[in-house]
Amino acid sequence: MRTLVSASISLFLAALLVTACATGSPTTTAPSTAAPSTAGLAGSVSPSGSASLFSPTDIAWLQLTVAMNERLLPVLDMVPGRTTDPGWQTFAARLGTAHRADLSTARRLLAESGAPATNPHEGHDMPGMVTEQELTTLRSVTGVAFQRLAGQHVRAHLQQAVRIAAAEQRNGVHPATTALAAEVVRAGDAELTRLDRLTP
Repeated sequence: MRTLVSASISLFLAALLVTACATGSPTTTAPSTAAPSTAGLAGSVSPSGSASLFSPTDIAWLQLTVAMNERLLPVLDMVPGRTTDPGWQTFAARLGTAHRADLSTARRLLAESGAPATNPHEGHDMPGMVTEQELTTLRSVTGVAFQRLAGQHVRAHLQQAVRIAAAEQRNGVHPATTALAAEVVRAGDAELTRLDRLTP
Protein backbone atom coordinates (compact mmCIF):
# COMPACT_ATOMS: atom_id res chain seq x y z
CA MET A 1 0.00 0.00 0.00
CA ARG A 2 1.05 3.58 -0.59
CA THR A 3 1.99 6.11 2.05
CA LEU A 4 -0.27 9.05 2.86
CA VAL A 5 1.84 11.21 0.56
CA SER A 6 1.36 8.74 -2.29
CA ALA A 7 -2.36 8.63 -1.54
CA SER A 8 -2.49 12.39 -2.03
CA ILE A 9 -0.69 12.01 -5.34
CA SER A 10 -3.21 9.33 -6.34
CA LEU A 11 -6.09 11.68 -5.62
CA PHE A 12 -4.41 14.33 -7.76
CA LEU A 13 -3.91 11.82 -10.59
CA ALA A 14 -7.53 10.75 -10.31
CA ALA A 15 -8.45 14.34 -11.04
CA LEU A 16 -6.00 14.53 -13.93
CA LEU A 17 -7.44 11.42 -15.53
CA VAL A 18 -10.84 13.04 -15.87
CA THR A 19 -9.82 16.51 -17.03
CA ALA A 20 -10.82 17.91 -20.42
CA CYS A 21 -14.45 16.77 -20.35
CA ALA A 22 -16.29 18.39 -23.26
CA THR A 23 -13.06 19.71 -24.74
CA GLY A 24 -13.85 18.70 -28.31
CA SER A 25 -12.63 16.10 -30.76
CA PRO A 26 -10.04 13.33 -30.23
CA THR A 27 -7.46 15.50 -31.99
CA THR A 28 -7.59 17.99 -29.12
CA THR A 29 -4.25 18.63 -27.49
CA ALA A 30 -3.35 17.09 -24.12
CA PRO A 31 -5.60 18.18 -21.26
CA SER A 32 -4.66 20.87 -18.82
CA THR A 33 -2.72 19.81 -15.74
CA ALA A 34 -5.01 21.86 -13.50
CA ALA A 35 -6.74 19.45 -11.12
CA PRO A 36 -10.52 19.80 -10.80
CA SER A 37 -12.51 18.47 -7.87
CA THR A 38 -12.70 14.68 -7.71
CA ALA A 39 -16.12 14.72 -6.09
CA GLY A 40 -18.47 12.32 -7.86
CA LEU A 41 -15.93 11.29 -10.48
CA ALA A 42 -14.55 8.05 -9.14
CA GLY A 43 -17.66 6.93 -7.30
CA SER A 44 -17.69 5.31 -3.91
CA VAL A 45 -15.47 2.38 -2.94
CA SER A 46 -16.62 -0.31 -0.57
CA PRO A 47 -14.47 -0.36 2.60
CA SER A 48 -14.57 -4.16 2.77
CA GLY A 49 -13.03 -7.01 0.82
CA SER A 50 -10.90 -6.52 -2.29
CA ALA A 51 -12.62 -3.22 -3.04
CA SER A 52 -10.46 -1.57 -0.38
CA LEU A 53 -7.42 -2.19 -2.61
CA PHE A 54 -8.69 0.21 -5.30
CA SER A 55 -7.62 3.85 -5.11
CA PRO A 56 -9.55 6.78 -6.64
CA THR A 57 -6.89 6.82 -9.37
CA ASP A 58 -7.54 3.16 -10.20
CA ILE A 59 -11.29 3.70 -10.44
CA ALA A 60 -11.02 6.93 -12.43
CA TRP A 61 -8.69 5.26 -14.93
CA LEU A 62 -10.93 2.22 -15.31
CA GLN A 63 -13.99 4.42 -15.87
CA LEU A 64 -12.19 6.48 -18.49
CA THR A 65 -10.79 3.38 -20.19
CA VAL A 66 -14.30 1.92 -20.49
CA ALA A 67 -15.63 5.16 -21.95
CA MET A 68 -12.77 5.51 -24.45
CA ASN A 69 -12.97 1.91 -25.66
CA GLU A 70 -16.73 2.13 -26.09
CA ARG A 71 -16.20 5.12 -28.38
CA LEU A 72 -13.46 3.50 -30.49
CA LEU A 73 -15.10 0.15 -31.19
CA PRO A 74 -17.78 1.57 -33.55
CA VAL A 75 -14.97 3.02 -35.69
CA LEU A 76 -13.17 -0.32 -35.89
CA ASP A 77 -16.43 -2.11 -36.66
CA MET A 78 -16.92 0.14 -39.71
CA VAL A 79 -13.66 -0.86 -41.35
CA PRO A 80 -14.79 -4.01 -43.25
CA GLY A 81 -17.65 -2.09 -44.88
CA ARG A 82 -15.77 1.14 -45.65
CA THR A 83 -12.45 -0.07 -47.10
CA THR A 84 -11.15 -3.12 -48.92
CA ASP A 85 -7.55 -2.47 -47.86
CA PRO A 86 -6.32 -5.78 -46.33
CA GLY A 87 -3.83 -4.02 -44.07
CA TRP A 88 -6.57 -1.89 -42.54
CA GLN A 89 -8.90 -4.85 -42.17
CA THR A 90 -6.26 -6.89 -40.34
CA PHE A 91 -5.28 -3.93 -38.17
CA ALA A 92 -8.88 -3.14 -37.20
CA ALA A 93 -9.73 -6.76 -36.44
CA ARG A 94 -6.71 -7.19 -34.17
CA LEU A 95 -7.26 -3.86 -32.42
CA GLY A 96 -10.97 -4.54 -31.97
CA THR A 97 -10.32 -7.93 -30.38
CA ALA A 98 -7.77 -6.44 -27.98
CA HIS A 99 -10.00 -3.51 -27.03
CA ARG A 100 -13.00 -5.75 -26.39
CA ALA A 101 -10.84 -7.85 -24.08
CA ASP A 102 -9.58 -4.74 -22.27
CA LEU A 103 -13.13 -3.42 -22.01
CA SER A 104 -14.32 -6.67 -20.46
CA THR A 105 -11.45 -6.64 -17.96
CA ALA A 106 -11.98 -2.99 -17.04
CA ARG A 107 -15.71 -3.56 -16.46
CA ARG A 108 -14.98 -6.59 -14.27
CA LEU A 109 -12.45 -4.64 -12.21
CA LEU A 110 -14.90 -1.78 -11.79
CA ALA A 111 -17.49 -4.22 -10.52
CA GLU A 112 -14.96 -5.61 -8.05
CA SER A 113 -14.13 -2.09 -6.87
CA GLY A 114 -17.69 -1.38 -5.80
CA ALA A 115 -17.85 1.73 -7.99
CA PRO A 116 -21.27 2.66 -9.44
CA ALA A 117 -22.11 0.87 -12.69
CA THR A 118 -23.07 4.15 -14.38
CA ASN A 119 -20.63 5.76 -16.80
CA PRO A 120 -19.58 9.18 -15.42
CA HIS A 121 -18.31 10.13 -18.90
CA GLU A 122 -21.59 9.48 -20.71
CA GLY A 123 -22.11 12.22 -23.28
CA HIS A 124 -18.66 13.75 -22.72
CA ASP A 125 -16.40 14.40 -25.70
CA MET A 126 -12.87 14.07 -24.38
CA PRO A 127 -9.43 13.63 -25.95
CA GLY A 128 -9.21 10.13 -27.40
CA MET A 129 -12.97 9.80 -27.87
CA VAL A 130 -14.77 9.86 -31.22
CA THR A 131 -17.80 12.15 -31.23
CA GLU A 132 -21.19 11.32 -32.73
CA GLN A 133 -20.63 13.93 -35.43
CA GLU A 134 -17.30 12.33 -36.34
CA LEU A 135 -18.94 8.90 -36.52
CA THR A 136 -21.51 10.35 -38.91
CA THR A 137 -18.72 11.73 -41.09
CA LEU A 138 -16.94 8.37 -41.12
CA ARG A 139 -20.14 6.67 -42.28
CA SER A 140 -20.28 9.03 -45.27
CA VAL A 141 -16.86 8.19 -46.75
CA THR A 142 -15.10 5.12 -48.07
CA GLY A 143 -11.69 4.00 -49.27
CA VAL A 144 -8.70 6.28 -48.78
CA ALA A 145 -10.83 9.10 -47.34
CA PHE A 146 -12.18 6.75 -44.69
CA GLN A 147 -8.73 5.38 -43.91
CA ARG A 148 -7.36 8.90 -43.45
CA LEU A 149 -10.11 9.96 -41.04
CA ALA A 150 -10.20 6.65 -39.19
CA GLY A 151 -6.44 6.78 -38.84
CA GLN A 152 -6.63 10.20 -37.19
CA HIS A 153 -9.21 9.00 -34.67
CA VAL A 154 -7.43 5.74 -33.90
CA ARG A 155 -4.13 7.57 -33.43
CA ALA A 156 -5.69 10.11 -31.07
CA HIS A 157 -7.30 7.30 -29.08
CA LEU A 158 -4.11 5.25 -28.81
CA GLN A 159 -1.97 8.22 -27.84
CA GLN A 160 -4.38 9.30 -25.11
CA ALA A 161 -4.87 5.73 -23.91
CA VAL A 162 -1.12 5.25 -23.54
CA ARG A 163 -0.77 8.60 -21.78
CA ILE A 164 -3.37 7.94 -19.10
CA ALA A 165 -2.42 4.27 -18.72
CA ALA A 166 1.17 5.31 -18.03
CA ALA A 167 -0.14 7.63 -15.29
CA GLU A 168 -2.17 4.77 -13.79
CA GLN A 169 0.80 2.42 -14.06
CA ARG A 170 2.93 4.86 -12.05
CA ASN A 171 0.33 5.94 -9.49
CA GLY A 172 -2.31 3.22 -9.18
CA VAL A 173 -2.36 0.78 -6.26
CA HIS A 174 -4.54 -2.15 -7.34
CA PRO A 175 -2.26 -4.86 -8.83
CA ALA A 176 -4.63 -6.16 -11.51
CA THR A 177 -5.53 -2.62 -12.57
CA THR A 178 -1.94 -1.44 -12.87
CA ALA A 179 -1.17 -4.66 -14.75
CA LEU A 180 -3.93 -3.84 -17.23
CA ALA A 181 -2.52 -0.33 -17.56
CA ALA A 182 0.93 -1.75 -18.31
CA GLU A 183 -0.56 -3.93 -21.04
CA VAL A 184 -2.42 -0.93 -22.51
CA VAL A 185 0.86 0.98 -22.70
CA ARG A 186 2.73 -1.94 -24.28
CA ALA A 187 0.01 -2.77 -26.80
CA GLY A 188 -0.76 0.88 -27.54
CA ASP A 189 2.83 1.67 -28.45
CA ALA A 190 2.96 -1.40 -30.71
CA GLU A 191 -0.31 -0.48 -32.43
CA LEU A 192 0.87 3.10 -32.99
CA THR A 193 3.91 1.70 -34.78
CA ARG A 194 1.65 -0.48 -36.96
CA LEU A 195 -0.60 2.49 -37.65
CA ASP A 196 2.43 4.47 -38.84
CA ARG A 197 2.95 1.81 -41.51
CA LEU A 198 -0.68 2.07 -42.61
CA THR A 199 -0.79 5.88 -42.65
CA PRO A 200 2.71 7.19 -43.42
